[in-house]
Amino acid sequence: MKNMDVSYKWDGNDQWSNIIGGVDLIRKIGKEDSFGLTFKLLTTKEGKKMGKTEKGALWLDPSKTSPYEFYQYWRNMEDSSVENVLKMLTFLPMNEINELSNLKDEKINEAKKIAAFEITKLIHGEDEAKKAEDASNALFIGQGSLDNMPTIEIENIDISIIEAIVLTNIAPSKAQARTLINQGGISLNYQKITDANYKLTTKDFENGYAILKKGKKVFFKLQSKIS
Repeated sequence: MKNMDVSYKWDGNDQWSNIIGGVDLIRKIGKEDSFGLTFKLLTTKEGKKMGKTEKGALWLDPSKTSPYEFYQYWRNMEDSSVENVLKMLTFLPMNEINELSNLKDEKINEAKKIAAFEITKLIHGEDEAKKAEDASNALFIGQGSLDNMPTIEIENIDISIIEAIVLTNIAPSKAQARTLINQGGISLNYQKITDANYKLTTKDFENGYAILKKGKKVFFKLQSKIS
């Protein structure tokens, strides 16, 4: 490869053979001036690639990862990742990025909010970014609308809490749903559920919906079709 320092330590060295293979193919079809370009990988503090969630990959396709879930991924990133994310995935001025990256403790959350909004805006548009931000504010600080949070419509509200957990894909199986409950990881309308045999009732849907929560960051709105 011309003018390329191959002694550089590649973050994505698992792709090195693909890069070399592509360069070789280009040269074979008569294009000698071929180059391999790389981009620094976003990694967590453990060195793992960012973009992986408990469900799998963080998709750009809104049918696979909703704009809200996409927004929340960046909103909940590690403090140590803020600077790299702002520099690599936004078009904010560098002086603003430096100011945001230097925020400490609770104030770093403001930088995360800005990063989440800017990245979601780039991928899904400003309207969807505003909706995701609005839903997040409604859930976490009591300001905004819940209309845009992940919602599952159910016809029969008389279902078990375990069925609700599986229905929302918070857990892939009833056994794992039961484990989450036993570990204290599930709440309904902000009240922790301790009984794995709990059945939802009309009281849980007094506002026409119920909020199902896993841990501190995963929320779903169970929307009743019954008026």
